[in-house]
Amino acid sequence: MASRRASAKRRRRPPDAAFLNIPYDAQHEELFLAFLAGLSGFALIPHATLEIPGSQRRLDRIFRLLGRCRYSLHDLSRVEVDRTPPATPRFNMPFELGLAVALEKTQRPRHEWLVFETRSHRVWKSLSDLAGTDEYIHGGTPRGVLQALTNALVRRRHQPTVAELEEVYRDVSEYARELKVRLRTTTIFQARAFRELVAAAQRSASQRVAAVQRLRHRSTRKT
Repeated sequence: MASRRASAKRRRRPPDAAFLNIPYDAQHEELFLAFLAGLSGFALIPHATLEIPGSQRRLDRIFRLLGRCRYSLHDLSRVEVDRTPPATPRFNMPFELGLAVALEKTQRPRHEWLVFETRSHRVWKSLSDLAGTDEYIHGGTPRGVLQALTNALVRRRHQPTVAELEEVYRDVSEYARELKVRLRTTTIFQARAFRELVAAAQRSASQRVAAVQRLRHRSTRKT
């Protein structure tokens, strides 16, 4: 009996947790902020490997965090070869997608994974096993990310508009600039910065999206 209760406890996870798999570099910083803003606008809580530093093996941390999330979003737009010798492509993003696919097949309740790309159909060439899978194209822009999220998360109860999400993105971008100055850093891809940015995105979403949706719902009920 105790073992069954323990097993059930392990299977429970927050229905609003979303794992974000995206390159951690300056080139993708705006897209990263757009994903944080967009997920928060959909009442989801972003998670990433950035938030769990420690001595554990990185692969174990990633798999454990994935298992605690209902959703995972995988940006596979980083396909170029790294210029730093030796010239090498980066396989982290598709590898983490593979972990998410395994979770979907084996875990209950089911894990749901979503694939994002800059260009249409390229992922079917770089990762042909995904042929037939829905891809969400963002074109490499923050607005494109927000638009793609409105298509990918259409089944969510919270349905913000792209314009509302853009307001959250502007708030988060401004906060990121201030955060770099305050922390005396040039990057947001750090554990503390990630936690603060998620909190900022959640605050902005509650003001700019949740409040508007409550007013919209009341107006609809009156009519």
